Amino acid sequence: MNLKNLFSKNSNKKYVSEYVIGNHIDASIITRKKMEKIIKNREKVAGDEFDKGYNLIKKYPRSVSIMGSARFKPGHPYYEKAESLARKIVKELKYAVVTGGGPGIMEAANKGAYEAGGISLGFGIRLPQEQSTNNYLTDYVEFEYFFSRKTLLFFAAETYVYFPGGFGTFDELLEILTLIQTKKINKTPVILVGREFWEPLTELFEEKLGLENGTINMEDTEIYKIVDSEDEIIEIIKKAPYREE
Repeated sequence: MNLKNLFSKNSNKKYVSEYVIGNHIDASIITRKKMEKIIKNREKVAGDEFDKGYNLIKKYPRSVSIMGSARFKPGHPYYEKAESLARKIVKELKYAVVTGGGPGIMEAANKGAYEAGGISLGFGIRLPQEQSTNNYLTDYVEFEYFFSRKTLLFFAAETYVYFPGGFGTFDELLEILTLIQTKKINKTPVILVGREFWEPLTELFEEKLGLENGTINMEDTEIYKIVDSEDEIIEIIKKAPYREE
């Protein structure tokens, strides 16, 4: 992309810029006027997504968000644990279960909630691979943009539960930790399920970031907690403060 000429006042000149098909960005020759049209369209799409997401959230004031890899299949221990935990949340607490609406851990959590007769919500994202809507949703919103989807997910729950995952899961985890650390959202329980997976990461946070380099405060490591016991997770959720109505 030619950044020097990108915003030239010559609206007839063409530039190499980004063109969007769905949420896939491709290279294309584009005029300034066309760029302005794309920006306005994105603003409208994002605004509509916030409206749809908020309208879904406000119908279910008590919820738990469960996140993790889209790649785990039925029969995997983490899949089975996510399904079991979601079922327990619905049966014992009557909370809605919120996921990204896709396969893997998301499907497992939605399945547990759905088959227990509870509210099973999906905040989906259109992706070229991995992401397809699972069959265990009672309500669903599809998003074009990660930022609007994550914003709604992060303001949707009384507790956030993270199972092992890849870059997407880490992105979601680090953003919620940052939002709580910087007090952009109220302190909310962040639970990491799978000690053998998460402990190396939390040791990195505590030893390298906290003790050795001081890039976080040691009290920041209290934002999250590794918990594998379903009963203990349920107790944490019970004690978590409710979102304001």
